[in-house]
Amino acid sequence: MYERPKRRLNFLAFVLVVVTGIILGQLVRVQVLSYDKFSREGELVRIRRSDLKPLRGRVWDRNGALLVSNLAHYDISAAPILVSDPKNAARILGRHLGERIEMTVSELADLLATDAAWVNIARDVPQEIGDKIVKEEIAGITVEPVWVRTYPEGELAAHVLGFVNAEEKGYYGVEGYYDLELRGQHGTRVYQRDPWGSIIPLGLADDKPPQPGVDLKLTIDRNLQAVVEMELERALVTTGAKSGVIIVMDPRTGAILAMAAEPDYDPNLFRSVTDTRLFINPAISDHYEPGSVFKVLTMAVAIETGKFSPETTFYDEGQFEVGGQVILNASRRAYGQVTLTEVLVRSLNVETAKVSTQLGPEVFYRGIRAFGIGHRTGVDLEGEIVGELRAPGDWQWHESDLATNAFGQGVAVTPLQMITAVAAIANDGILMKPYIVAEKTYPDGRVEQAQPVRIDRAVSAETAHTVAAMMAETVELGIPLAHVEGYQIAGKTGTAQKPTPFGYDTEKTIASFVGFAPVDDPEVAVLVRLDEPTSSEWGSETAAPTFARLAQHMFLILEIPPDDVRLELARSH
Repeated sequence: MYERPKRRLNFLAFVLVVVTGIILGQLVRVQVLSYDKFSREGELVRIRRSDLKPLRGRVWDRNGALLVSNLAHYDISAAPILVSDPKNAARILGRHLGERIEMTVSELADLLATDAAWVNIARDVPQEIGDKIVKEEIAGITVEPVWVRTYPEGELAAHVLGFVNAEEKGYYGVEGYYDLELRGQHGTRVYQRDPWGSIIPLGLADDKPPQPGVDLKLTIDRNLQAVVEMELERALVTTGAKSGVIIVMDPRTGAILAMAAEPDYDPNLFRSVTDTRLFINPAISDHYEPGSVFKVLTMAVAIETGKFSPETTFYDEGQFEVGGQVILNASRRAYGQVTLTEVLVRSLNVETAKVSTQLGPEVFYRGIRAFGIGHRTGVDLEGEIVGELRAPGDWQWHESDLATNAFGQGVAVTPLQMITAVAAIANDGILMKPYIVAEKTYPDGRVEQAQPVRIDRAVSAETAHTVAAMMAETVELGIPLAHVEGYQIAGKTGTAQKPTPFGYDTEKTIASFVGFAPVDDPEVAVLVRLDEPTSSEWGSETAAPTFARLAQHMFLILEIPPDDVRLELARSH
């Protein structure tokens, strides 16, 4: 009669042993065999890591005027599973955020009542609104600060600066070129939560702070930049040109003091720009046929050989045939006996073509390349292109190119290439590398100053001085609208027809002026380019007066006194 209870006890003992074995097996699996796996999963629940975004480097002009900075905005998100009162939380958020929430307060309350781990509520919320939400201390609501790029001067120097997109990547200008240095290094914030989701005050402290980006000081003068943009806008209105570029450079160092292009845009509002071509800086990313300003380089190459001088004479018959192409002067006139200086003053295509053909292709193209034509300048701005200079051996080169290239036809340059080349004449024949960043300040306080970079000697100092004098006579006798009272200006205008697939457009031109001052001790070089002016096709009547108006302001801003005052000061010292 005791057998049955005994069997039951044995069965229960067996079940206990099996259950105990299973429990022990599970403990071994969890604590030993799967320890790493469950440890990681537990850490994911208990430990939170958030990305700490660095402060992007700021940008100033040469005198300390702030051009680019950062504003603190907020991203608002929620962990609904931790929101204790969804309706109240939705009501508070709706009151502060208003139309920034793309849903009704009721819909938001329903969203916060779910068991979702995370939801986004609003991005890019202004600091004053985010601060108010922080003070509400709503359980489960995260107010995360983010930095928004801001350009205090709006459109000023837009093509020089560029912009930063939503992914915090810089595009165009210095923002694009120096993106890696400006963006800094991200950090990490590590903290622990208890089983109820609250942060443990004395939890892990394994934060890695973010490293801010490098601050930049530009060579740009903010006041001069503003004047340049004002005069460029005025030029487009008065000449009817559809676009334009002005560059101001220190020929002694290559430092760019101002660079403007119209039409432009506001980097703060880049998302609203529908024509993305506005982002491209035509000063470095658009090439054009320079026309007669290129004659300056042809004269320099010729004089450098020693076979030509300003007094070398030619007989101008008004036309000249090379490689089956007839070259004509722009005026369609013949001028008879003329000197090389008169060729430049009168801007004669025929005699300039004779000069290049007498030099021969090897000497001519070697000399032109010494001025940087056909090469990138290496400027520290994103998007520079190379231009185009065909030479013997290139499949597109033709014998007539030797003649037409001499007066800026059939060759393509960027505005920056052109002014850099002419600046070499102002700088005793030495070609300098243009640059836009004058100084970098690193997060540790270390300051790195940019040093001017000499690329090459284009021509001798003697040749440079000779050509500068020819350019000064060209302005004095041939370009009256470029005169600036009290200053001797060296310069040359250009009027280039625009090429089309069917030949050159006889109505649309690119008018330009390039020059420097003071002639005896150049401190500044300027290029003005106007695309398709309608008031006049000639650079002497559109680009030249634009230069003159700009120069009157520029000499004051840069504190360059009139020639007689400057020479008197030099004598007194």
